[in-house]
Amino acid sequence: MRAVRFHHYGDIDVLRVEDVEQRALRPHDVLVRMRAAGINPGEAKIRTGALHERFPASFPSGQGSDLAGTVVETGCEVTRWRVGDEVLGWSWERSSHAELVVVPDGQLVAKPEGLAWETAGALYVSGSTACAAVAAVAPAPGETVVVTAATGGVGSIAVQLVRRAGAHVIAVASPRHGDWLRARGATVVPYGEGVEDRLRRAAGPAPSGFLDFHGGEYVRLGLALGVAPARINTIDYGAAAAYGTRSDASAEGSTPGTLTRLAGLVAEGAVRVPVSAVHPLEEVRQAFRELEHAHPLGKIVLTS
Repeated sequence: MRAVRFHHYGDIDVLRVEDVEQRALRPHDVLVRMRAAGINPGEAKIRTGALHERFPASFPSGQGSDLAGTVVETGCEVTRWRVGDEVLGWSWERSSHAELVVVPDGQLVAKPEGLAWETAGALYVSGSTACAAVAAVAPAPGETVVVTAATGGVGSIAVQLVRRAGAHVIAVASPRHGDWLRARGATVVPYGEGVEDRLRRAAGPAPSGFLDFHGGEYVRLGLALGVAPARINTIDYGAAAAYGTRSDASAEGSTPGTLTRLAGLVAEGAVRVPVSAVHPLEEVRQAFRELEHAHPLGKIVLTS
């Protein structure tokens, strides 16, 4: 089968699409023919070695966690899934950017009828992270929550989940995606120099929660705005350790129940997952070039 591989840490040009052997199925494994698989900023950081201390790569390394496709074979003890079932789920083996993916049967859920393949394949990492982060901050009706990187894959979902909880959202994002955020009930604050002053003007009294999907100085900014550390959730693990905030992410949100509920909301139109570009597997370098340099709205997806 064809699969994305990289043989050492580096920039986008280390990515290759190679012929690789499919690993054998264990009794509870399912073989899925990939129809769509989202790409994520964390995968780029793993590829460059930026996350080596936390998530080291073994070479040659595969890539990809998001997954949607069709079951083509099952292990001898799998009872829930049958050949031909349409599923979505996740791989913890960095293996979903491939034509065929082997995953344990408990890491799949049924794809709702009518949910587009590209959307289904974009759900896992962003959706599980957004669900865990929003749950960590626990927004209540009438509260105000700041969301940074609000038009990225995670932030765009989190904005909608916070609004569904009845809280007001102040979204830190590029002005070029402002209309999309305002259509979902958010107040838009452009990022960049002076963002703290703009947030103070927009928030009025101290916000109740702060969701940081960018990292850097945003945790410090949340604290400066008066948000309690227990109600700040960040993707920046170093800042979380330094300031005592939360850092719940996909690991905390990786349950079949969470993914099933989110897929249902998306299928019924209650939550939108913007997919800004779709590329065939062979264009993986172009897909990551857009992700890392074009600041797209929502997700970019590979197909096979």
